[in-house]
Parts: sequence; C-alpha cells; structure tokens
Amino acid sequence: MPRRIDAHHHLWDLTRRAQPWMDGPWADPIRRTFTPADLAPHLDAHGIGATVVVQSSSSVEETRELLALADGWGRIAGVVGWTDLTHPGVGEVLAELAAGPGGDRLVGVRHQVQDEPDRRWLARDDVRRGLAAVADAGLVYDLLITPRELPVAIDAVRELPQLGFVLDHAAKPPVASGERDPWARQLAALAALPNIDCKLSGLVTEAAWDGWRPEQVLPYAWHVLDVFGPGRVLFGSDWPVCTLAATYDEVVSLAERATLGLGEDERAAVLGGTAARAYRLRP
Repeated sequence: MPRRIDAHHHLWDLTRRAQPWMDGPWADPIRRTFTPADLAPHLDAHGIGATVVVQSSSSVEETRELLALADGWGRIAGVVGWTDLTHPGVGEVLAELAAGPGGDRLVGVRHQVQDEPDRRWLARDDVRRGLAAVADAGLVYDLLITPRELPVAIDAVRELPQLGFVLDHAAKPPVASGERDPWARQLAALAALPNIDCKLSGLVTEAAWDGWRPEQVLPYAWHVLDVFGPGRVLFGSDWPVCTLAATYDEVVSLAERATLGLGEDERAAVLGGTAARAYRLRP
C-alpha cells in the first residue's frame, strides 16, 4: 500500500514559547503542549507513516526546534519553518537552518499572511525578494491566506514561476455561512497556475465548530479536487488545531469520504503521493 502522509500538523511547547495567535478563550482546548508522543497514536490508527510539521509562531528558534525534533523522530519527513522574508539576509538564514541539526528535513517556509493588516503584503518588493530566496534555496512556500488575500496570491504565484507554492487549508473558505463565491471562482483561477498545490486541510475549523456535518464541508473539498485535480491535492489533518471542531478520526474520515469517488492511484496521491512530490520528501 502506498505510504500515507499527514502533510500538515503542528507541535508546540508552551513552556518554551507562547503562541500569540491563541488570543482568547476559544483557544483554551488547545492551550497546552503537544508532542510527537501525543500525535503518534493517531498516526498509528490510520496507517500514516510520515508527516510534515508546520510552524505555528513567527520564530526562527521554533524552526530550529522543529528540525531537531524531526532529527530525533523519523516520522517527521518534512518541516515547514519560518523566517523573516523581508530581511535582506533571508537566504543566509535558510542556509544556516539547512546546515543545522535536522536541516535535511527543511522543506518549506510559511508566514501568517492572513494576520498581516496589509492585504497586499505578498505584493511588497521586500516580500517578493524573500520569496525568490526561498526558491533559490530549493524550498517550497506554504501560503496561509484567506479569501481576502486570494487575488494578490494569484499574482504572486503567477509572477514567481520558479517557486513551488502549497496552499494551506484551501484559503479558508466560508464553510460556516455556506457561501461559495468569490472563493470558488478565485480558487479556480489560482489552480490554473502550474506551480501550486493545495492542501485538503483545515476545513472543519471553517465550519460551525459545535454543529458541522460532513454534508456542509464536502462540497468545498470536492471543489478543491475538481479545480486542482487529485495529483495536486494533499491531505493534512491540521492537528491539533482541528480538535477545536473535530477529532483526528473525523478529519481522516472526511478526507476518505471526499476521495471515495477517485481511482486508486488518485486517492493514493491525495493521501500521500502529492505531499511526497510537492515537498520532495525522502522515502
């Protein structure tokens, strides 16, 4: 059976550093430390052999810690870290990370673009120089955006053909309201560009946390599969953030249901193969 990969999860240690985005009582259920030992039983239950861990704070030091964790826990096949894209020396920082413990697991970079007050942050000259440095380092850039930033993201992906992008959480569609456009239309425009893949992740936390049903979420997942095609879609749990709305089991079940109508090879791509290709993960 092809290897299953969870291409998006987090780990954090609140005794080392706070997570500023946990800015209210809504985050209380996940306001604790999460370690590989907490994740491993969920992976075992679903035959998931490898993962990609993604940064959760704007900290190069956190990235170093995640790389060190990957160096000591073989199931982390890739780390999507953070660095200041606007810093003139971004290339040197990436080289230093790659040369350190676990540096061979550094596969990408991410920034919380959704939290930037400037919706055109991705269009800034200093940001574009940073993105070019990510490409020069042979890494992928994870796009964490909402529908607000989709138009500028389309421009960035088009104008940086040398850089591979991965869209996190399908740009956070308005699942709770049931609306589709302009998200659906703009996602299709983004998917028309060849240098971007899309994660089937994070949809449950865009639904009503205490009362969502699969029938409300699945149309958004099917739209992702329609416009990107299974060969450019990769499953991610978004654990432990997903637990605000659903269990790990429920998130996996939703992905399996969304891909039920696909062929065997297409389903294997979504559940592992696309992640291995997009992030150039080692066997």
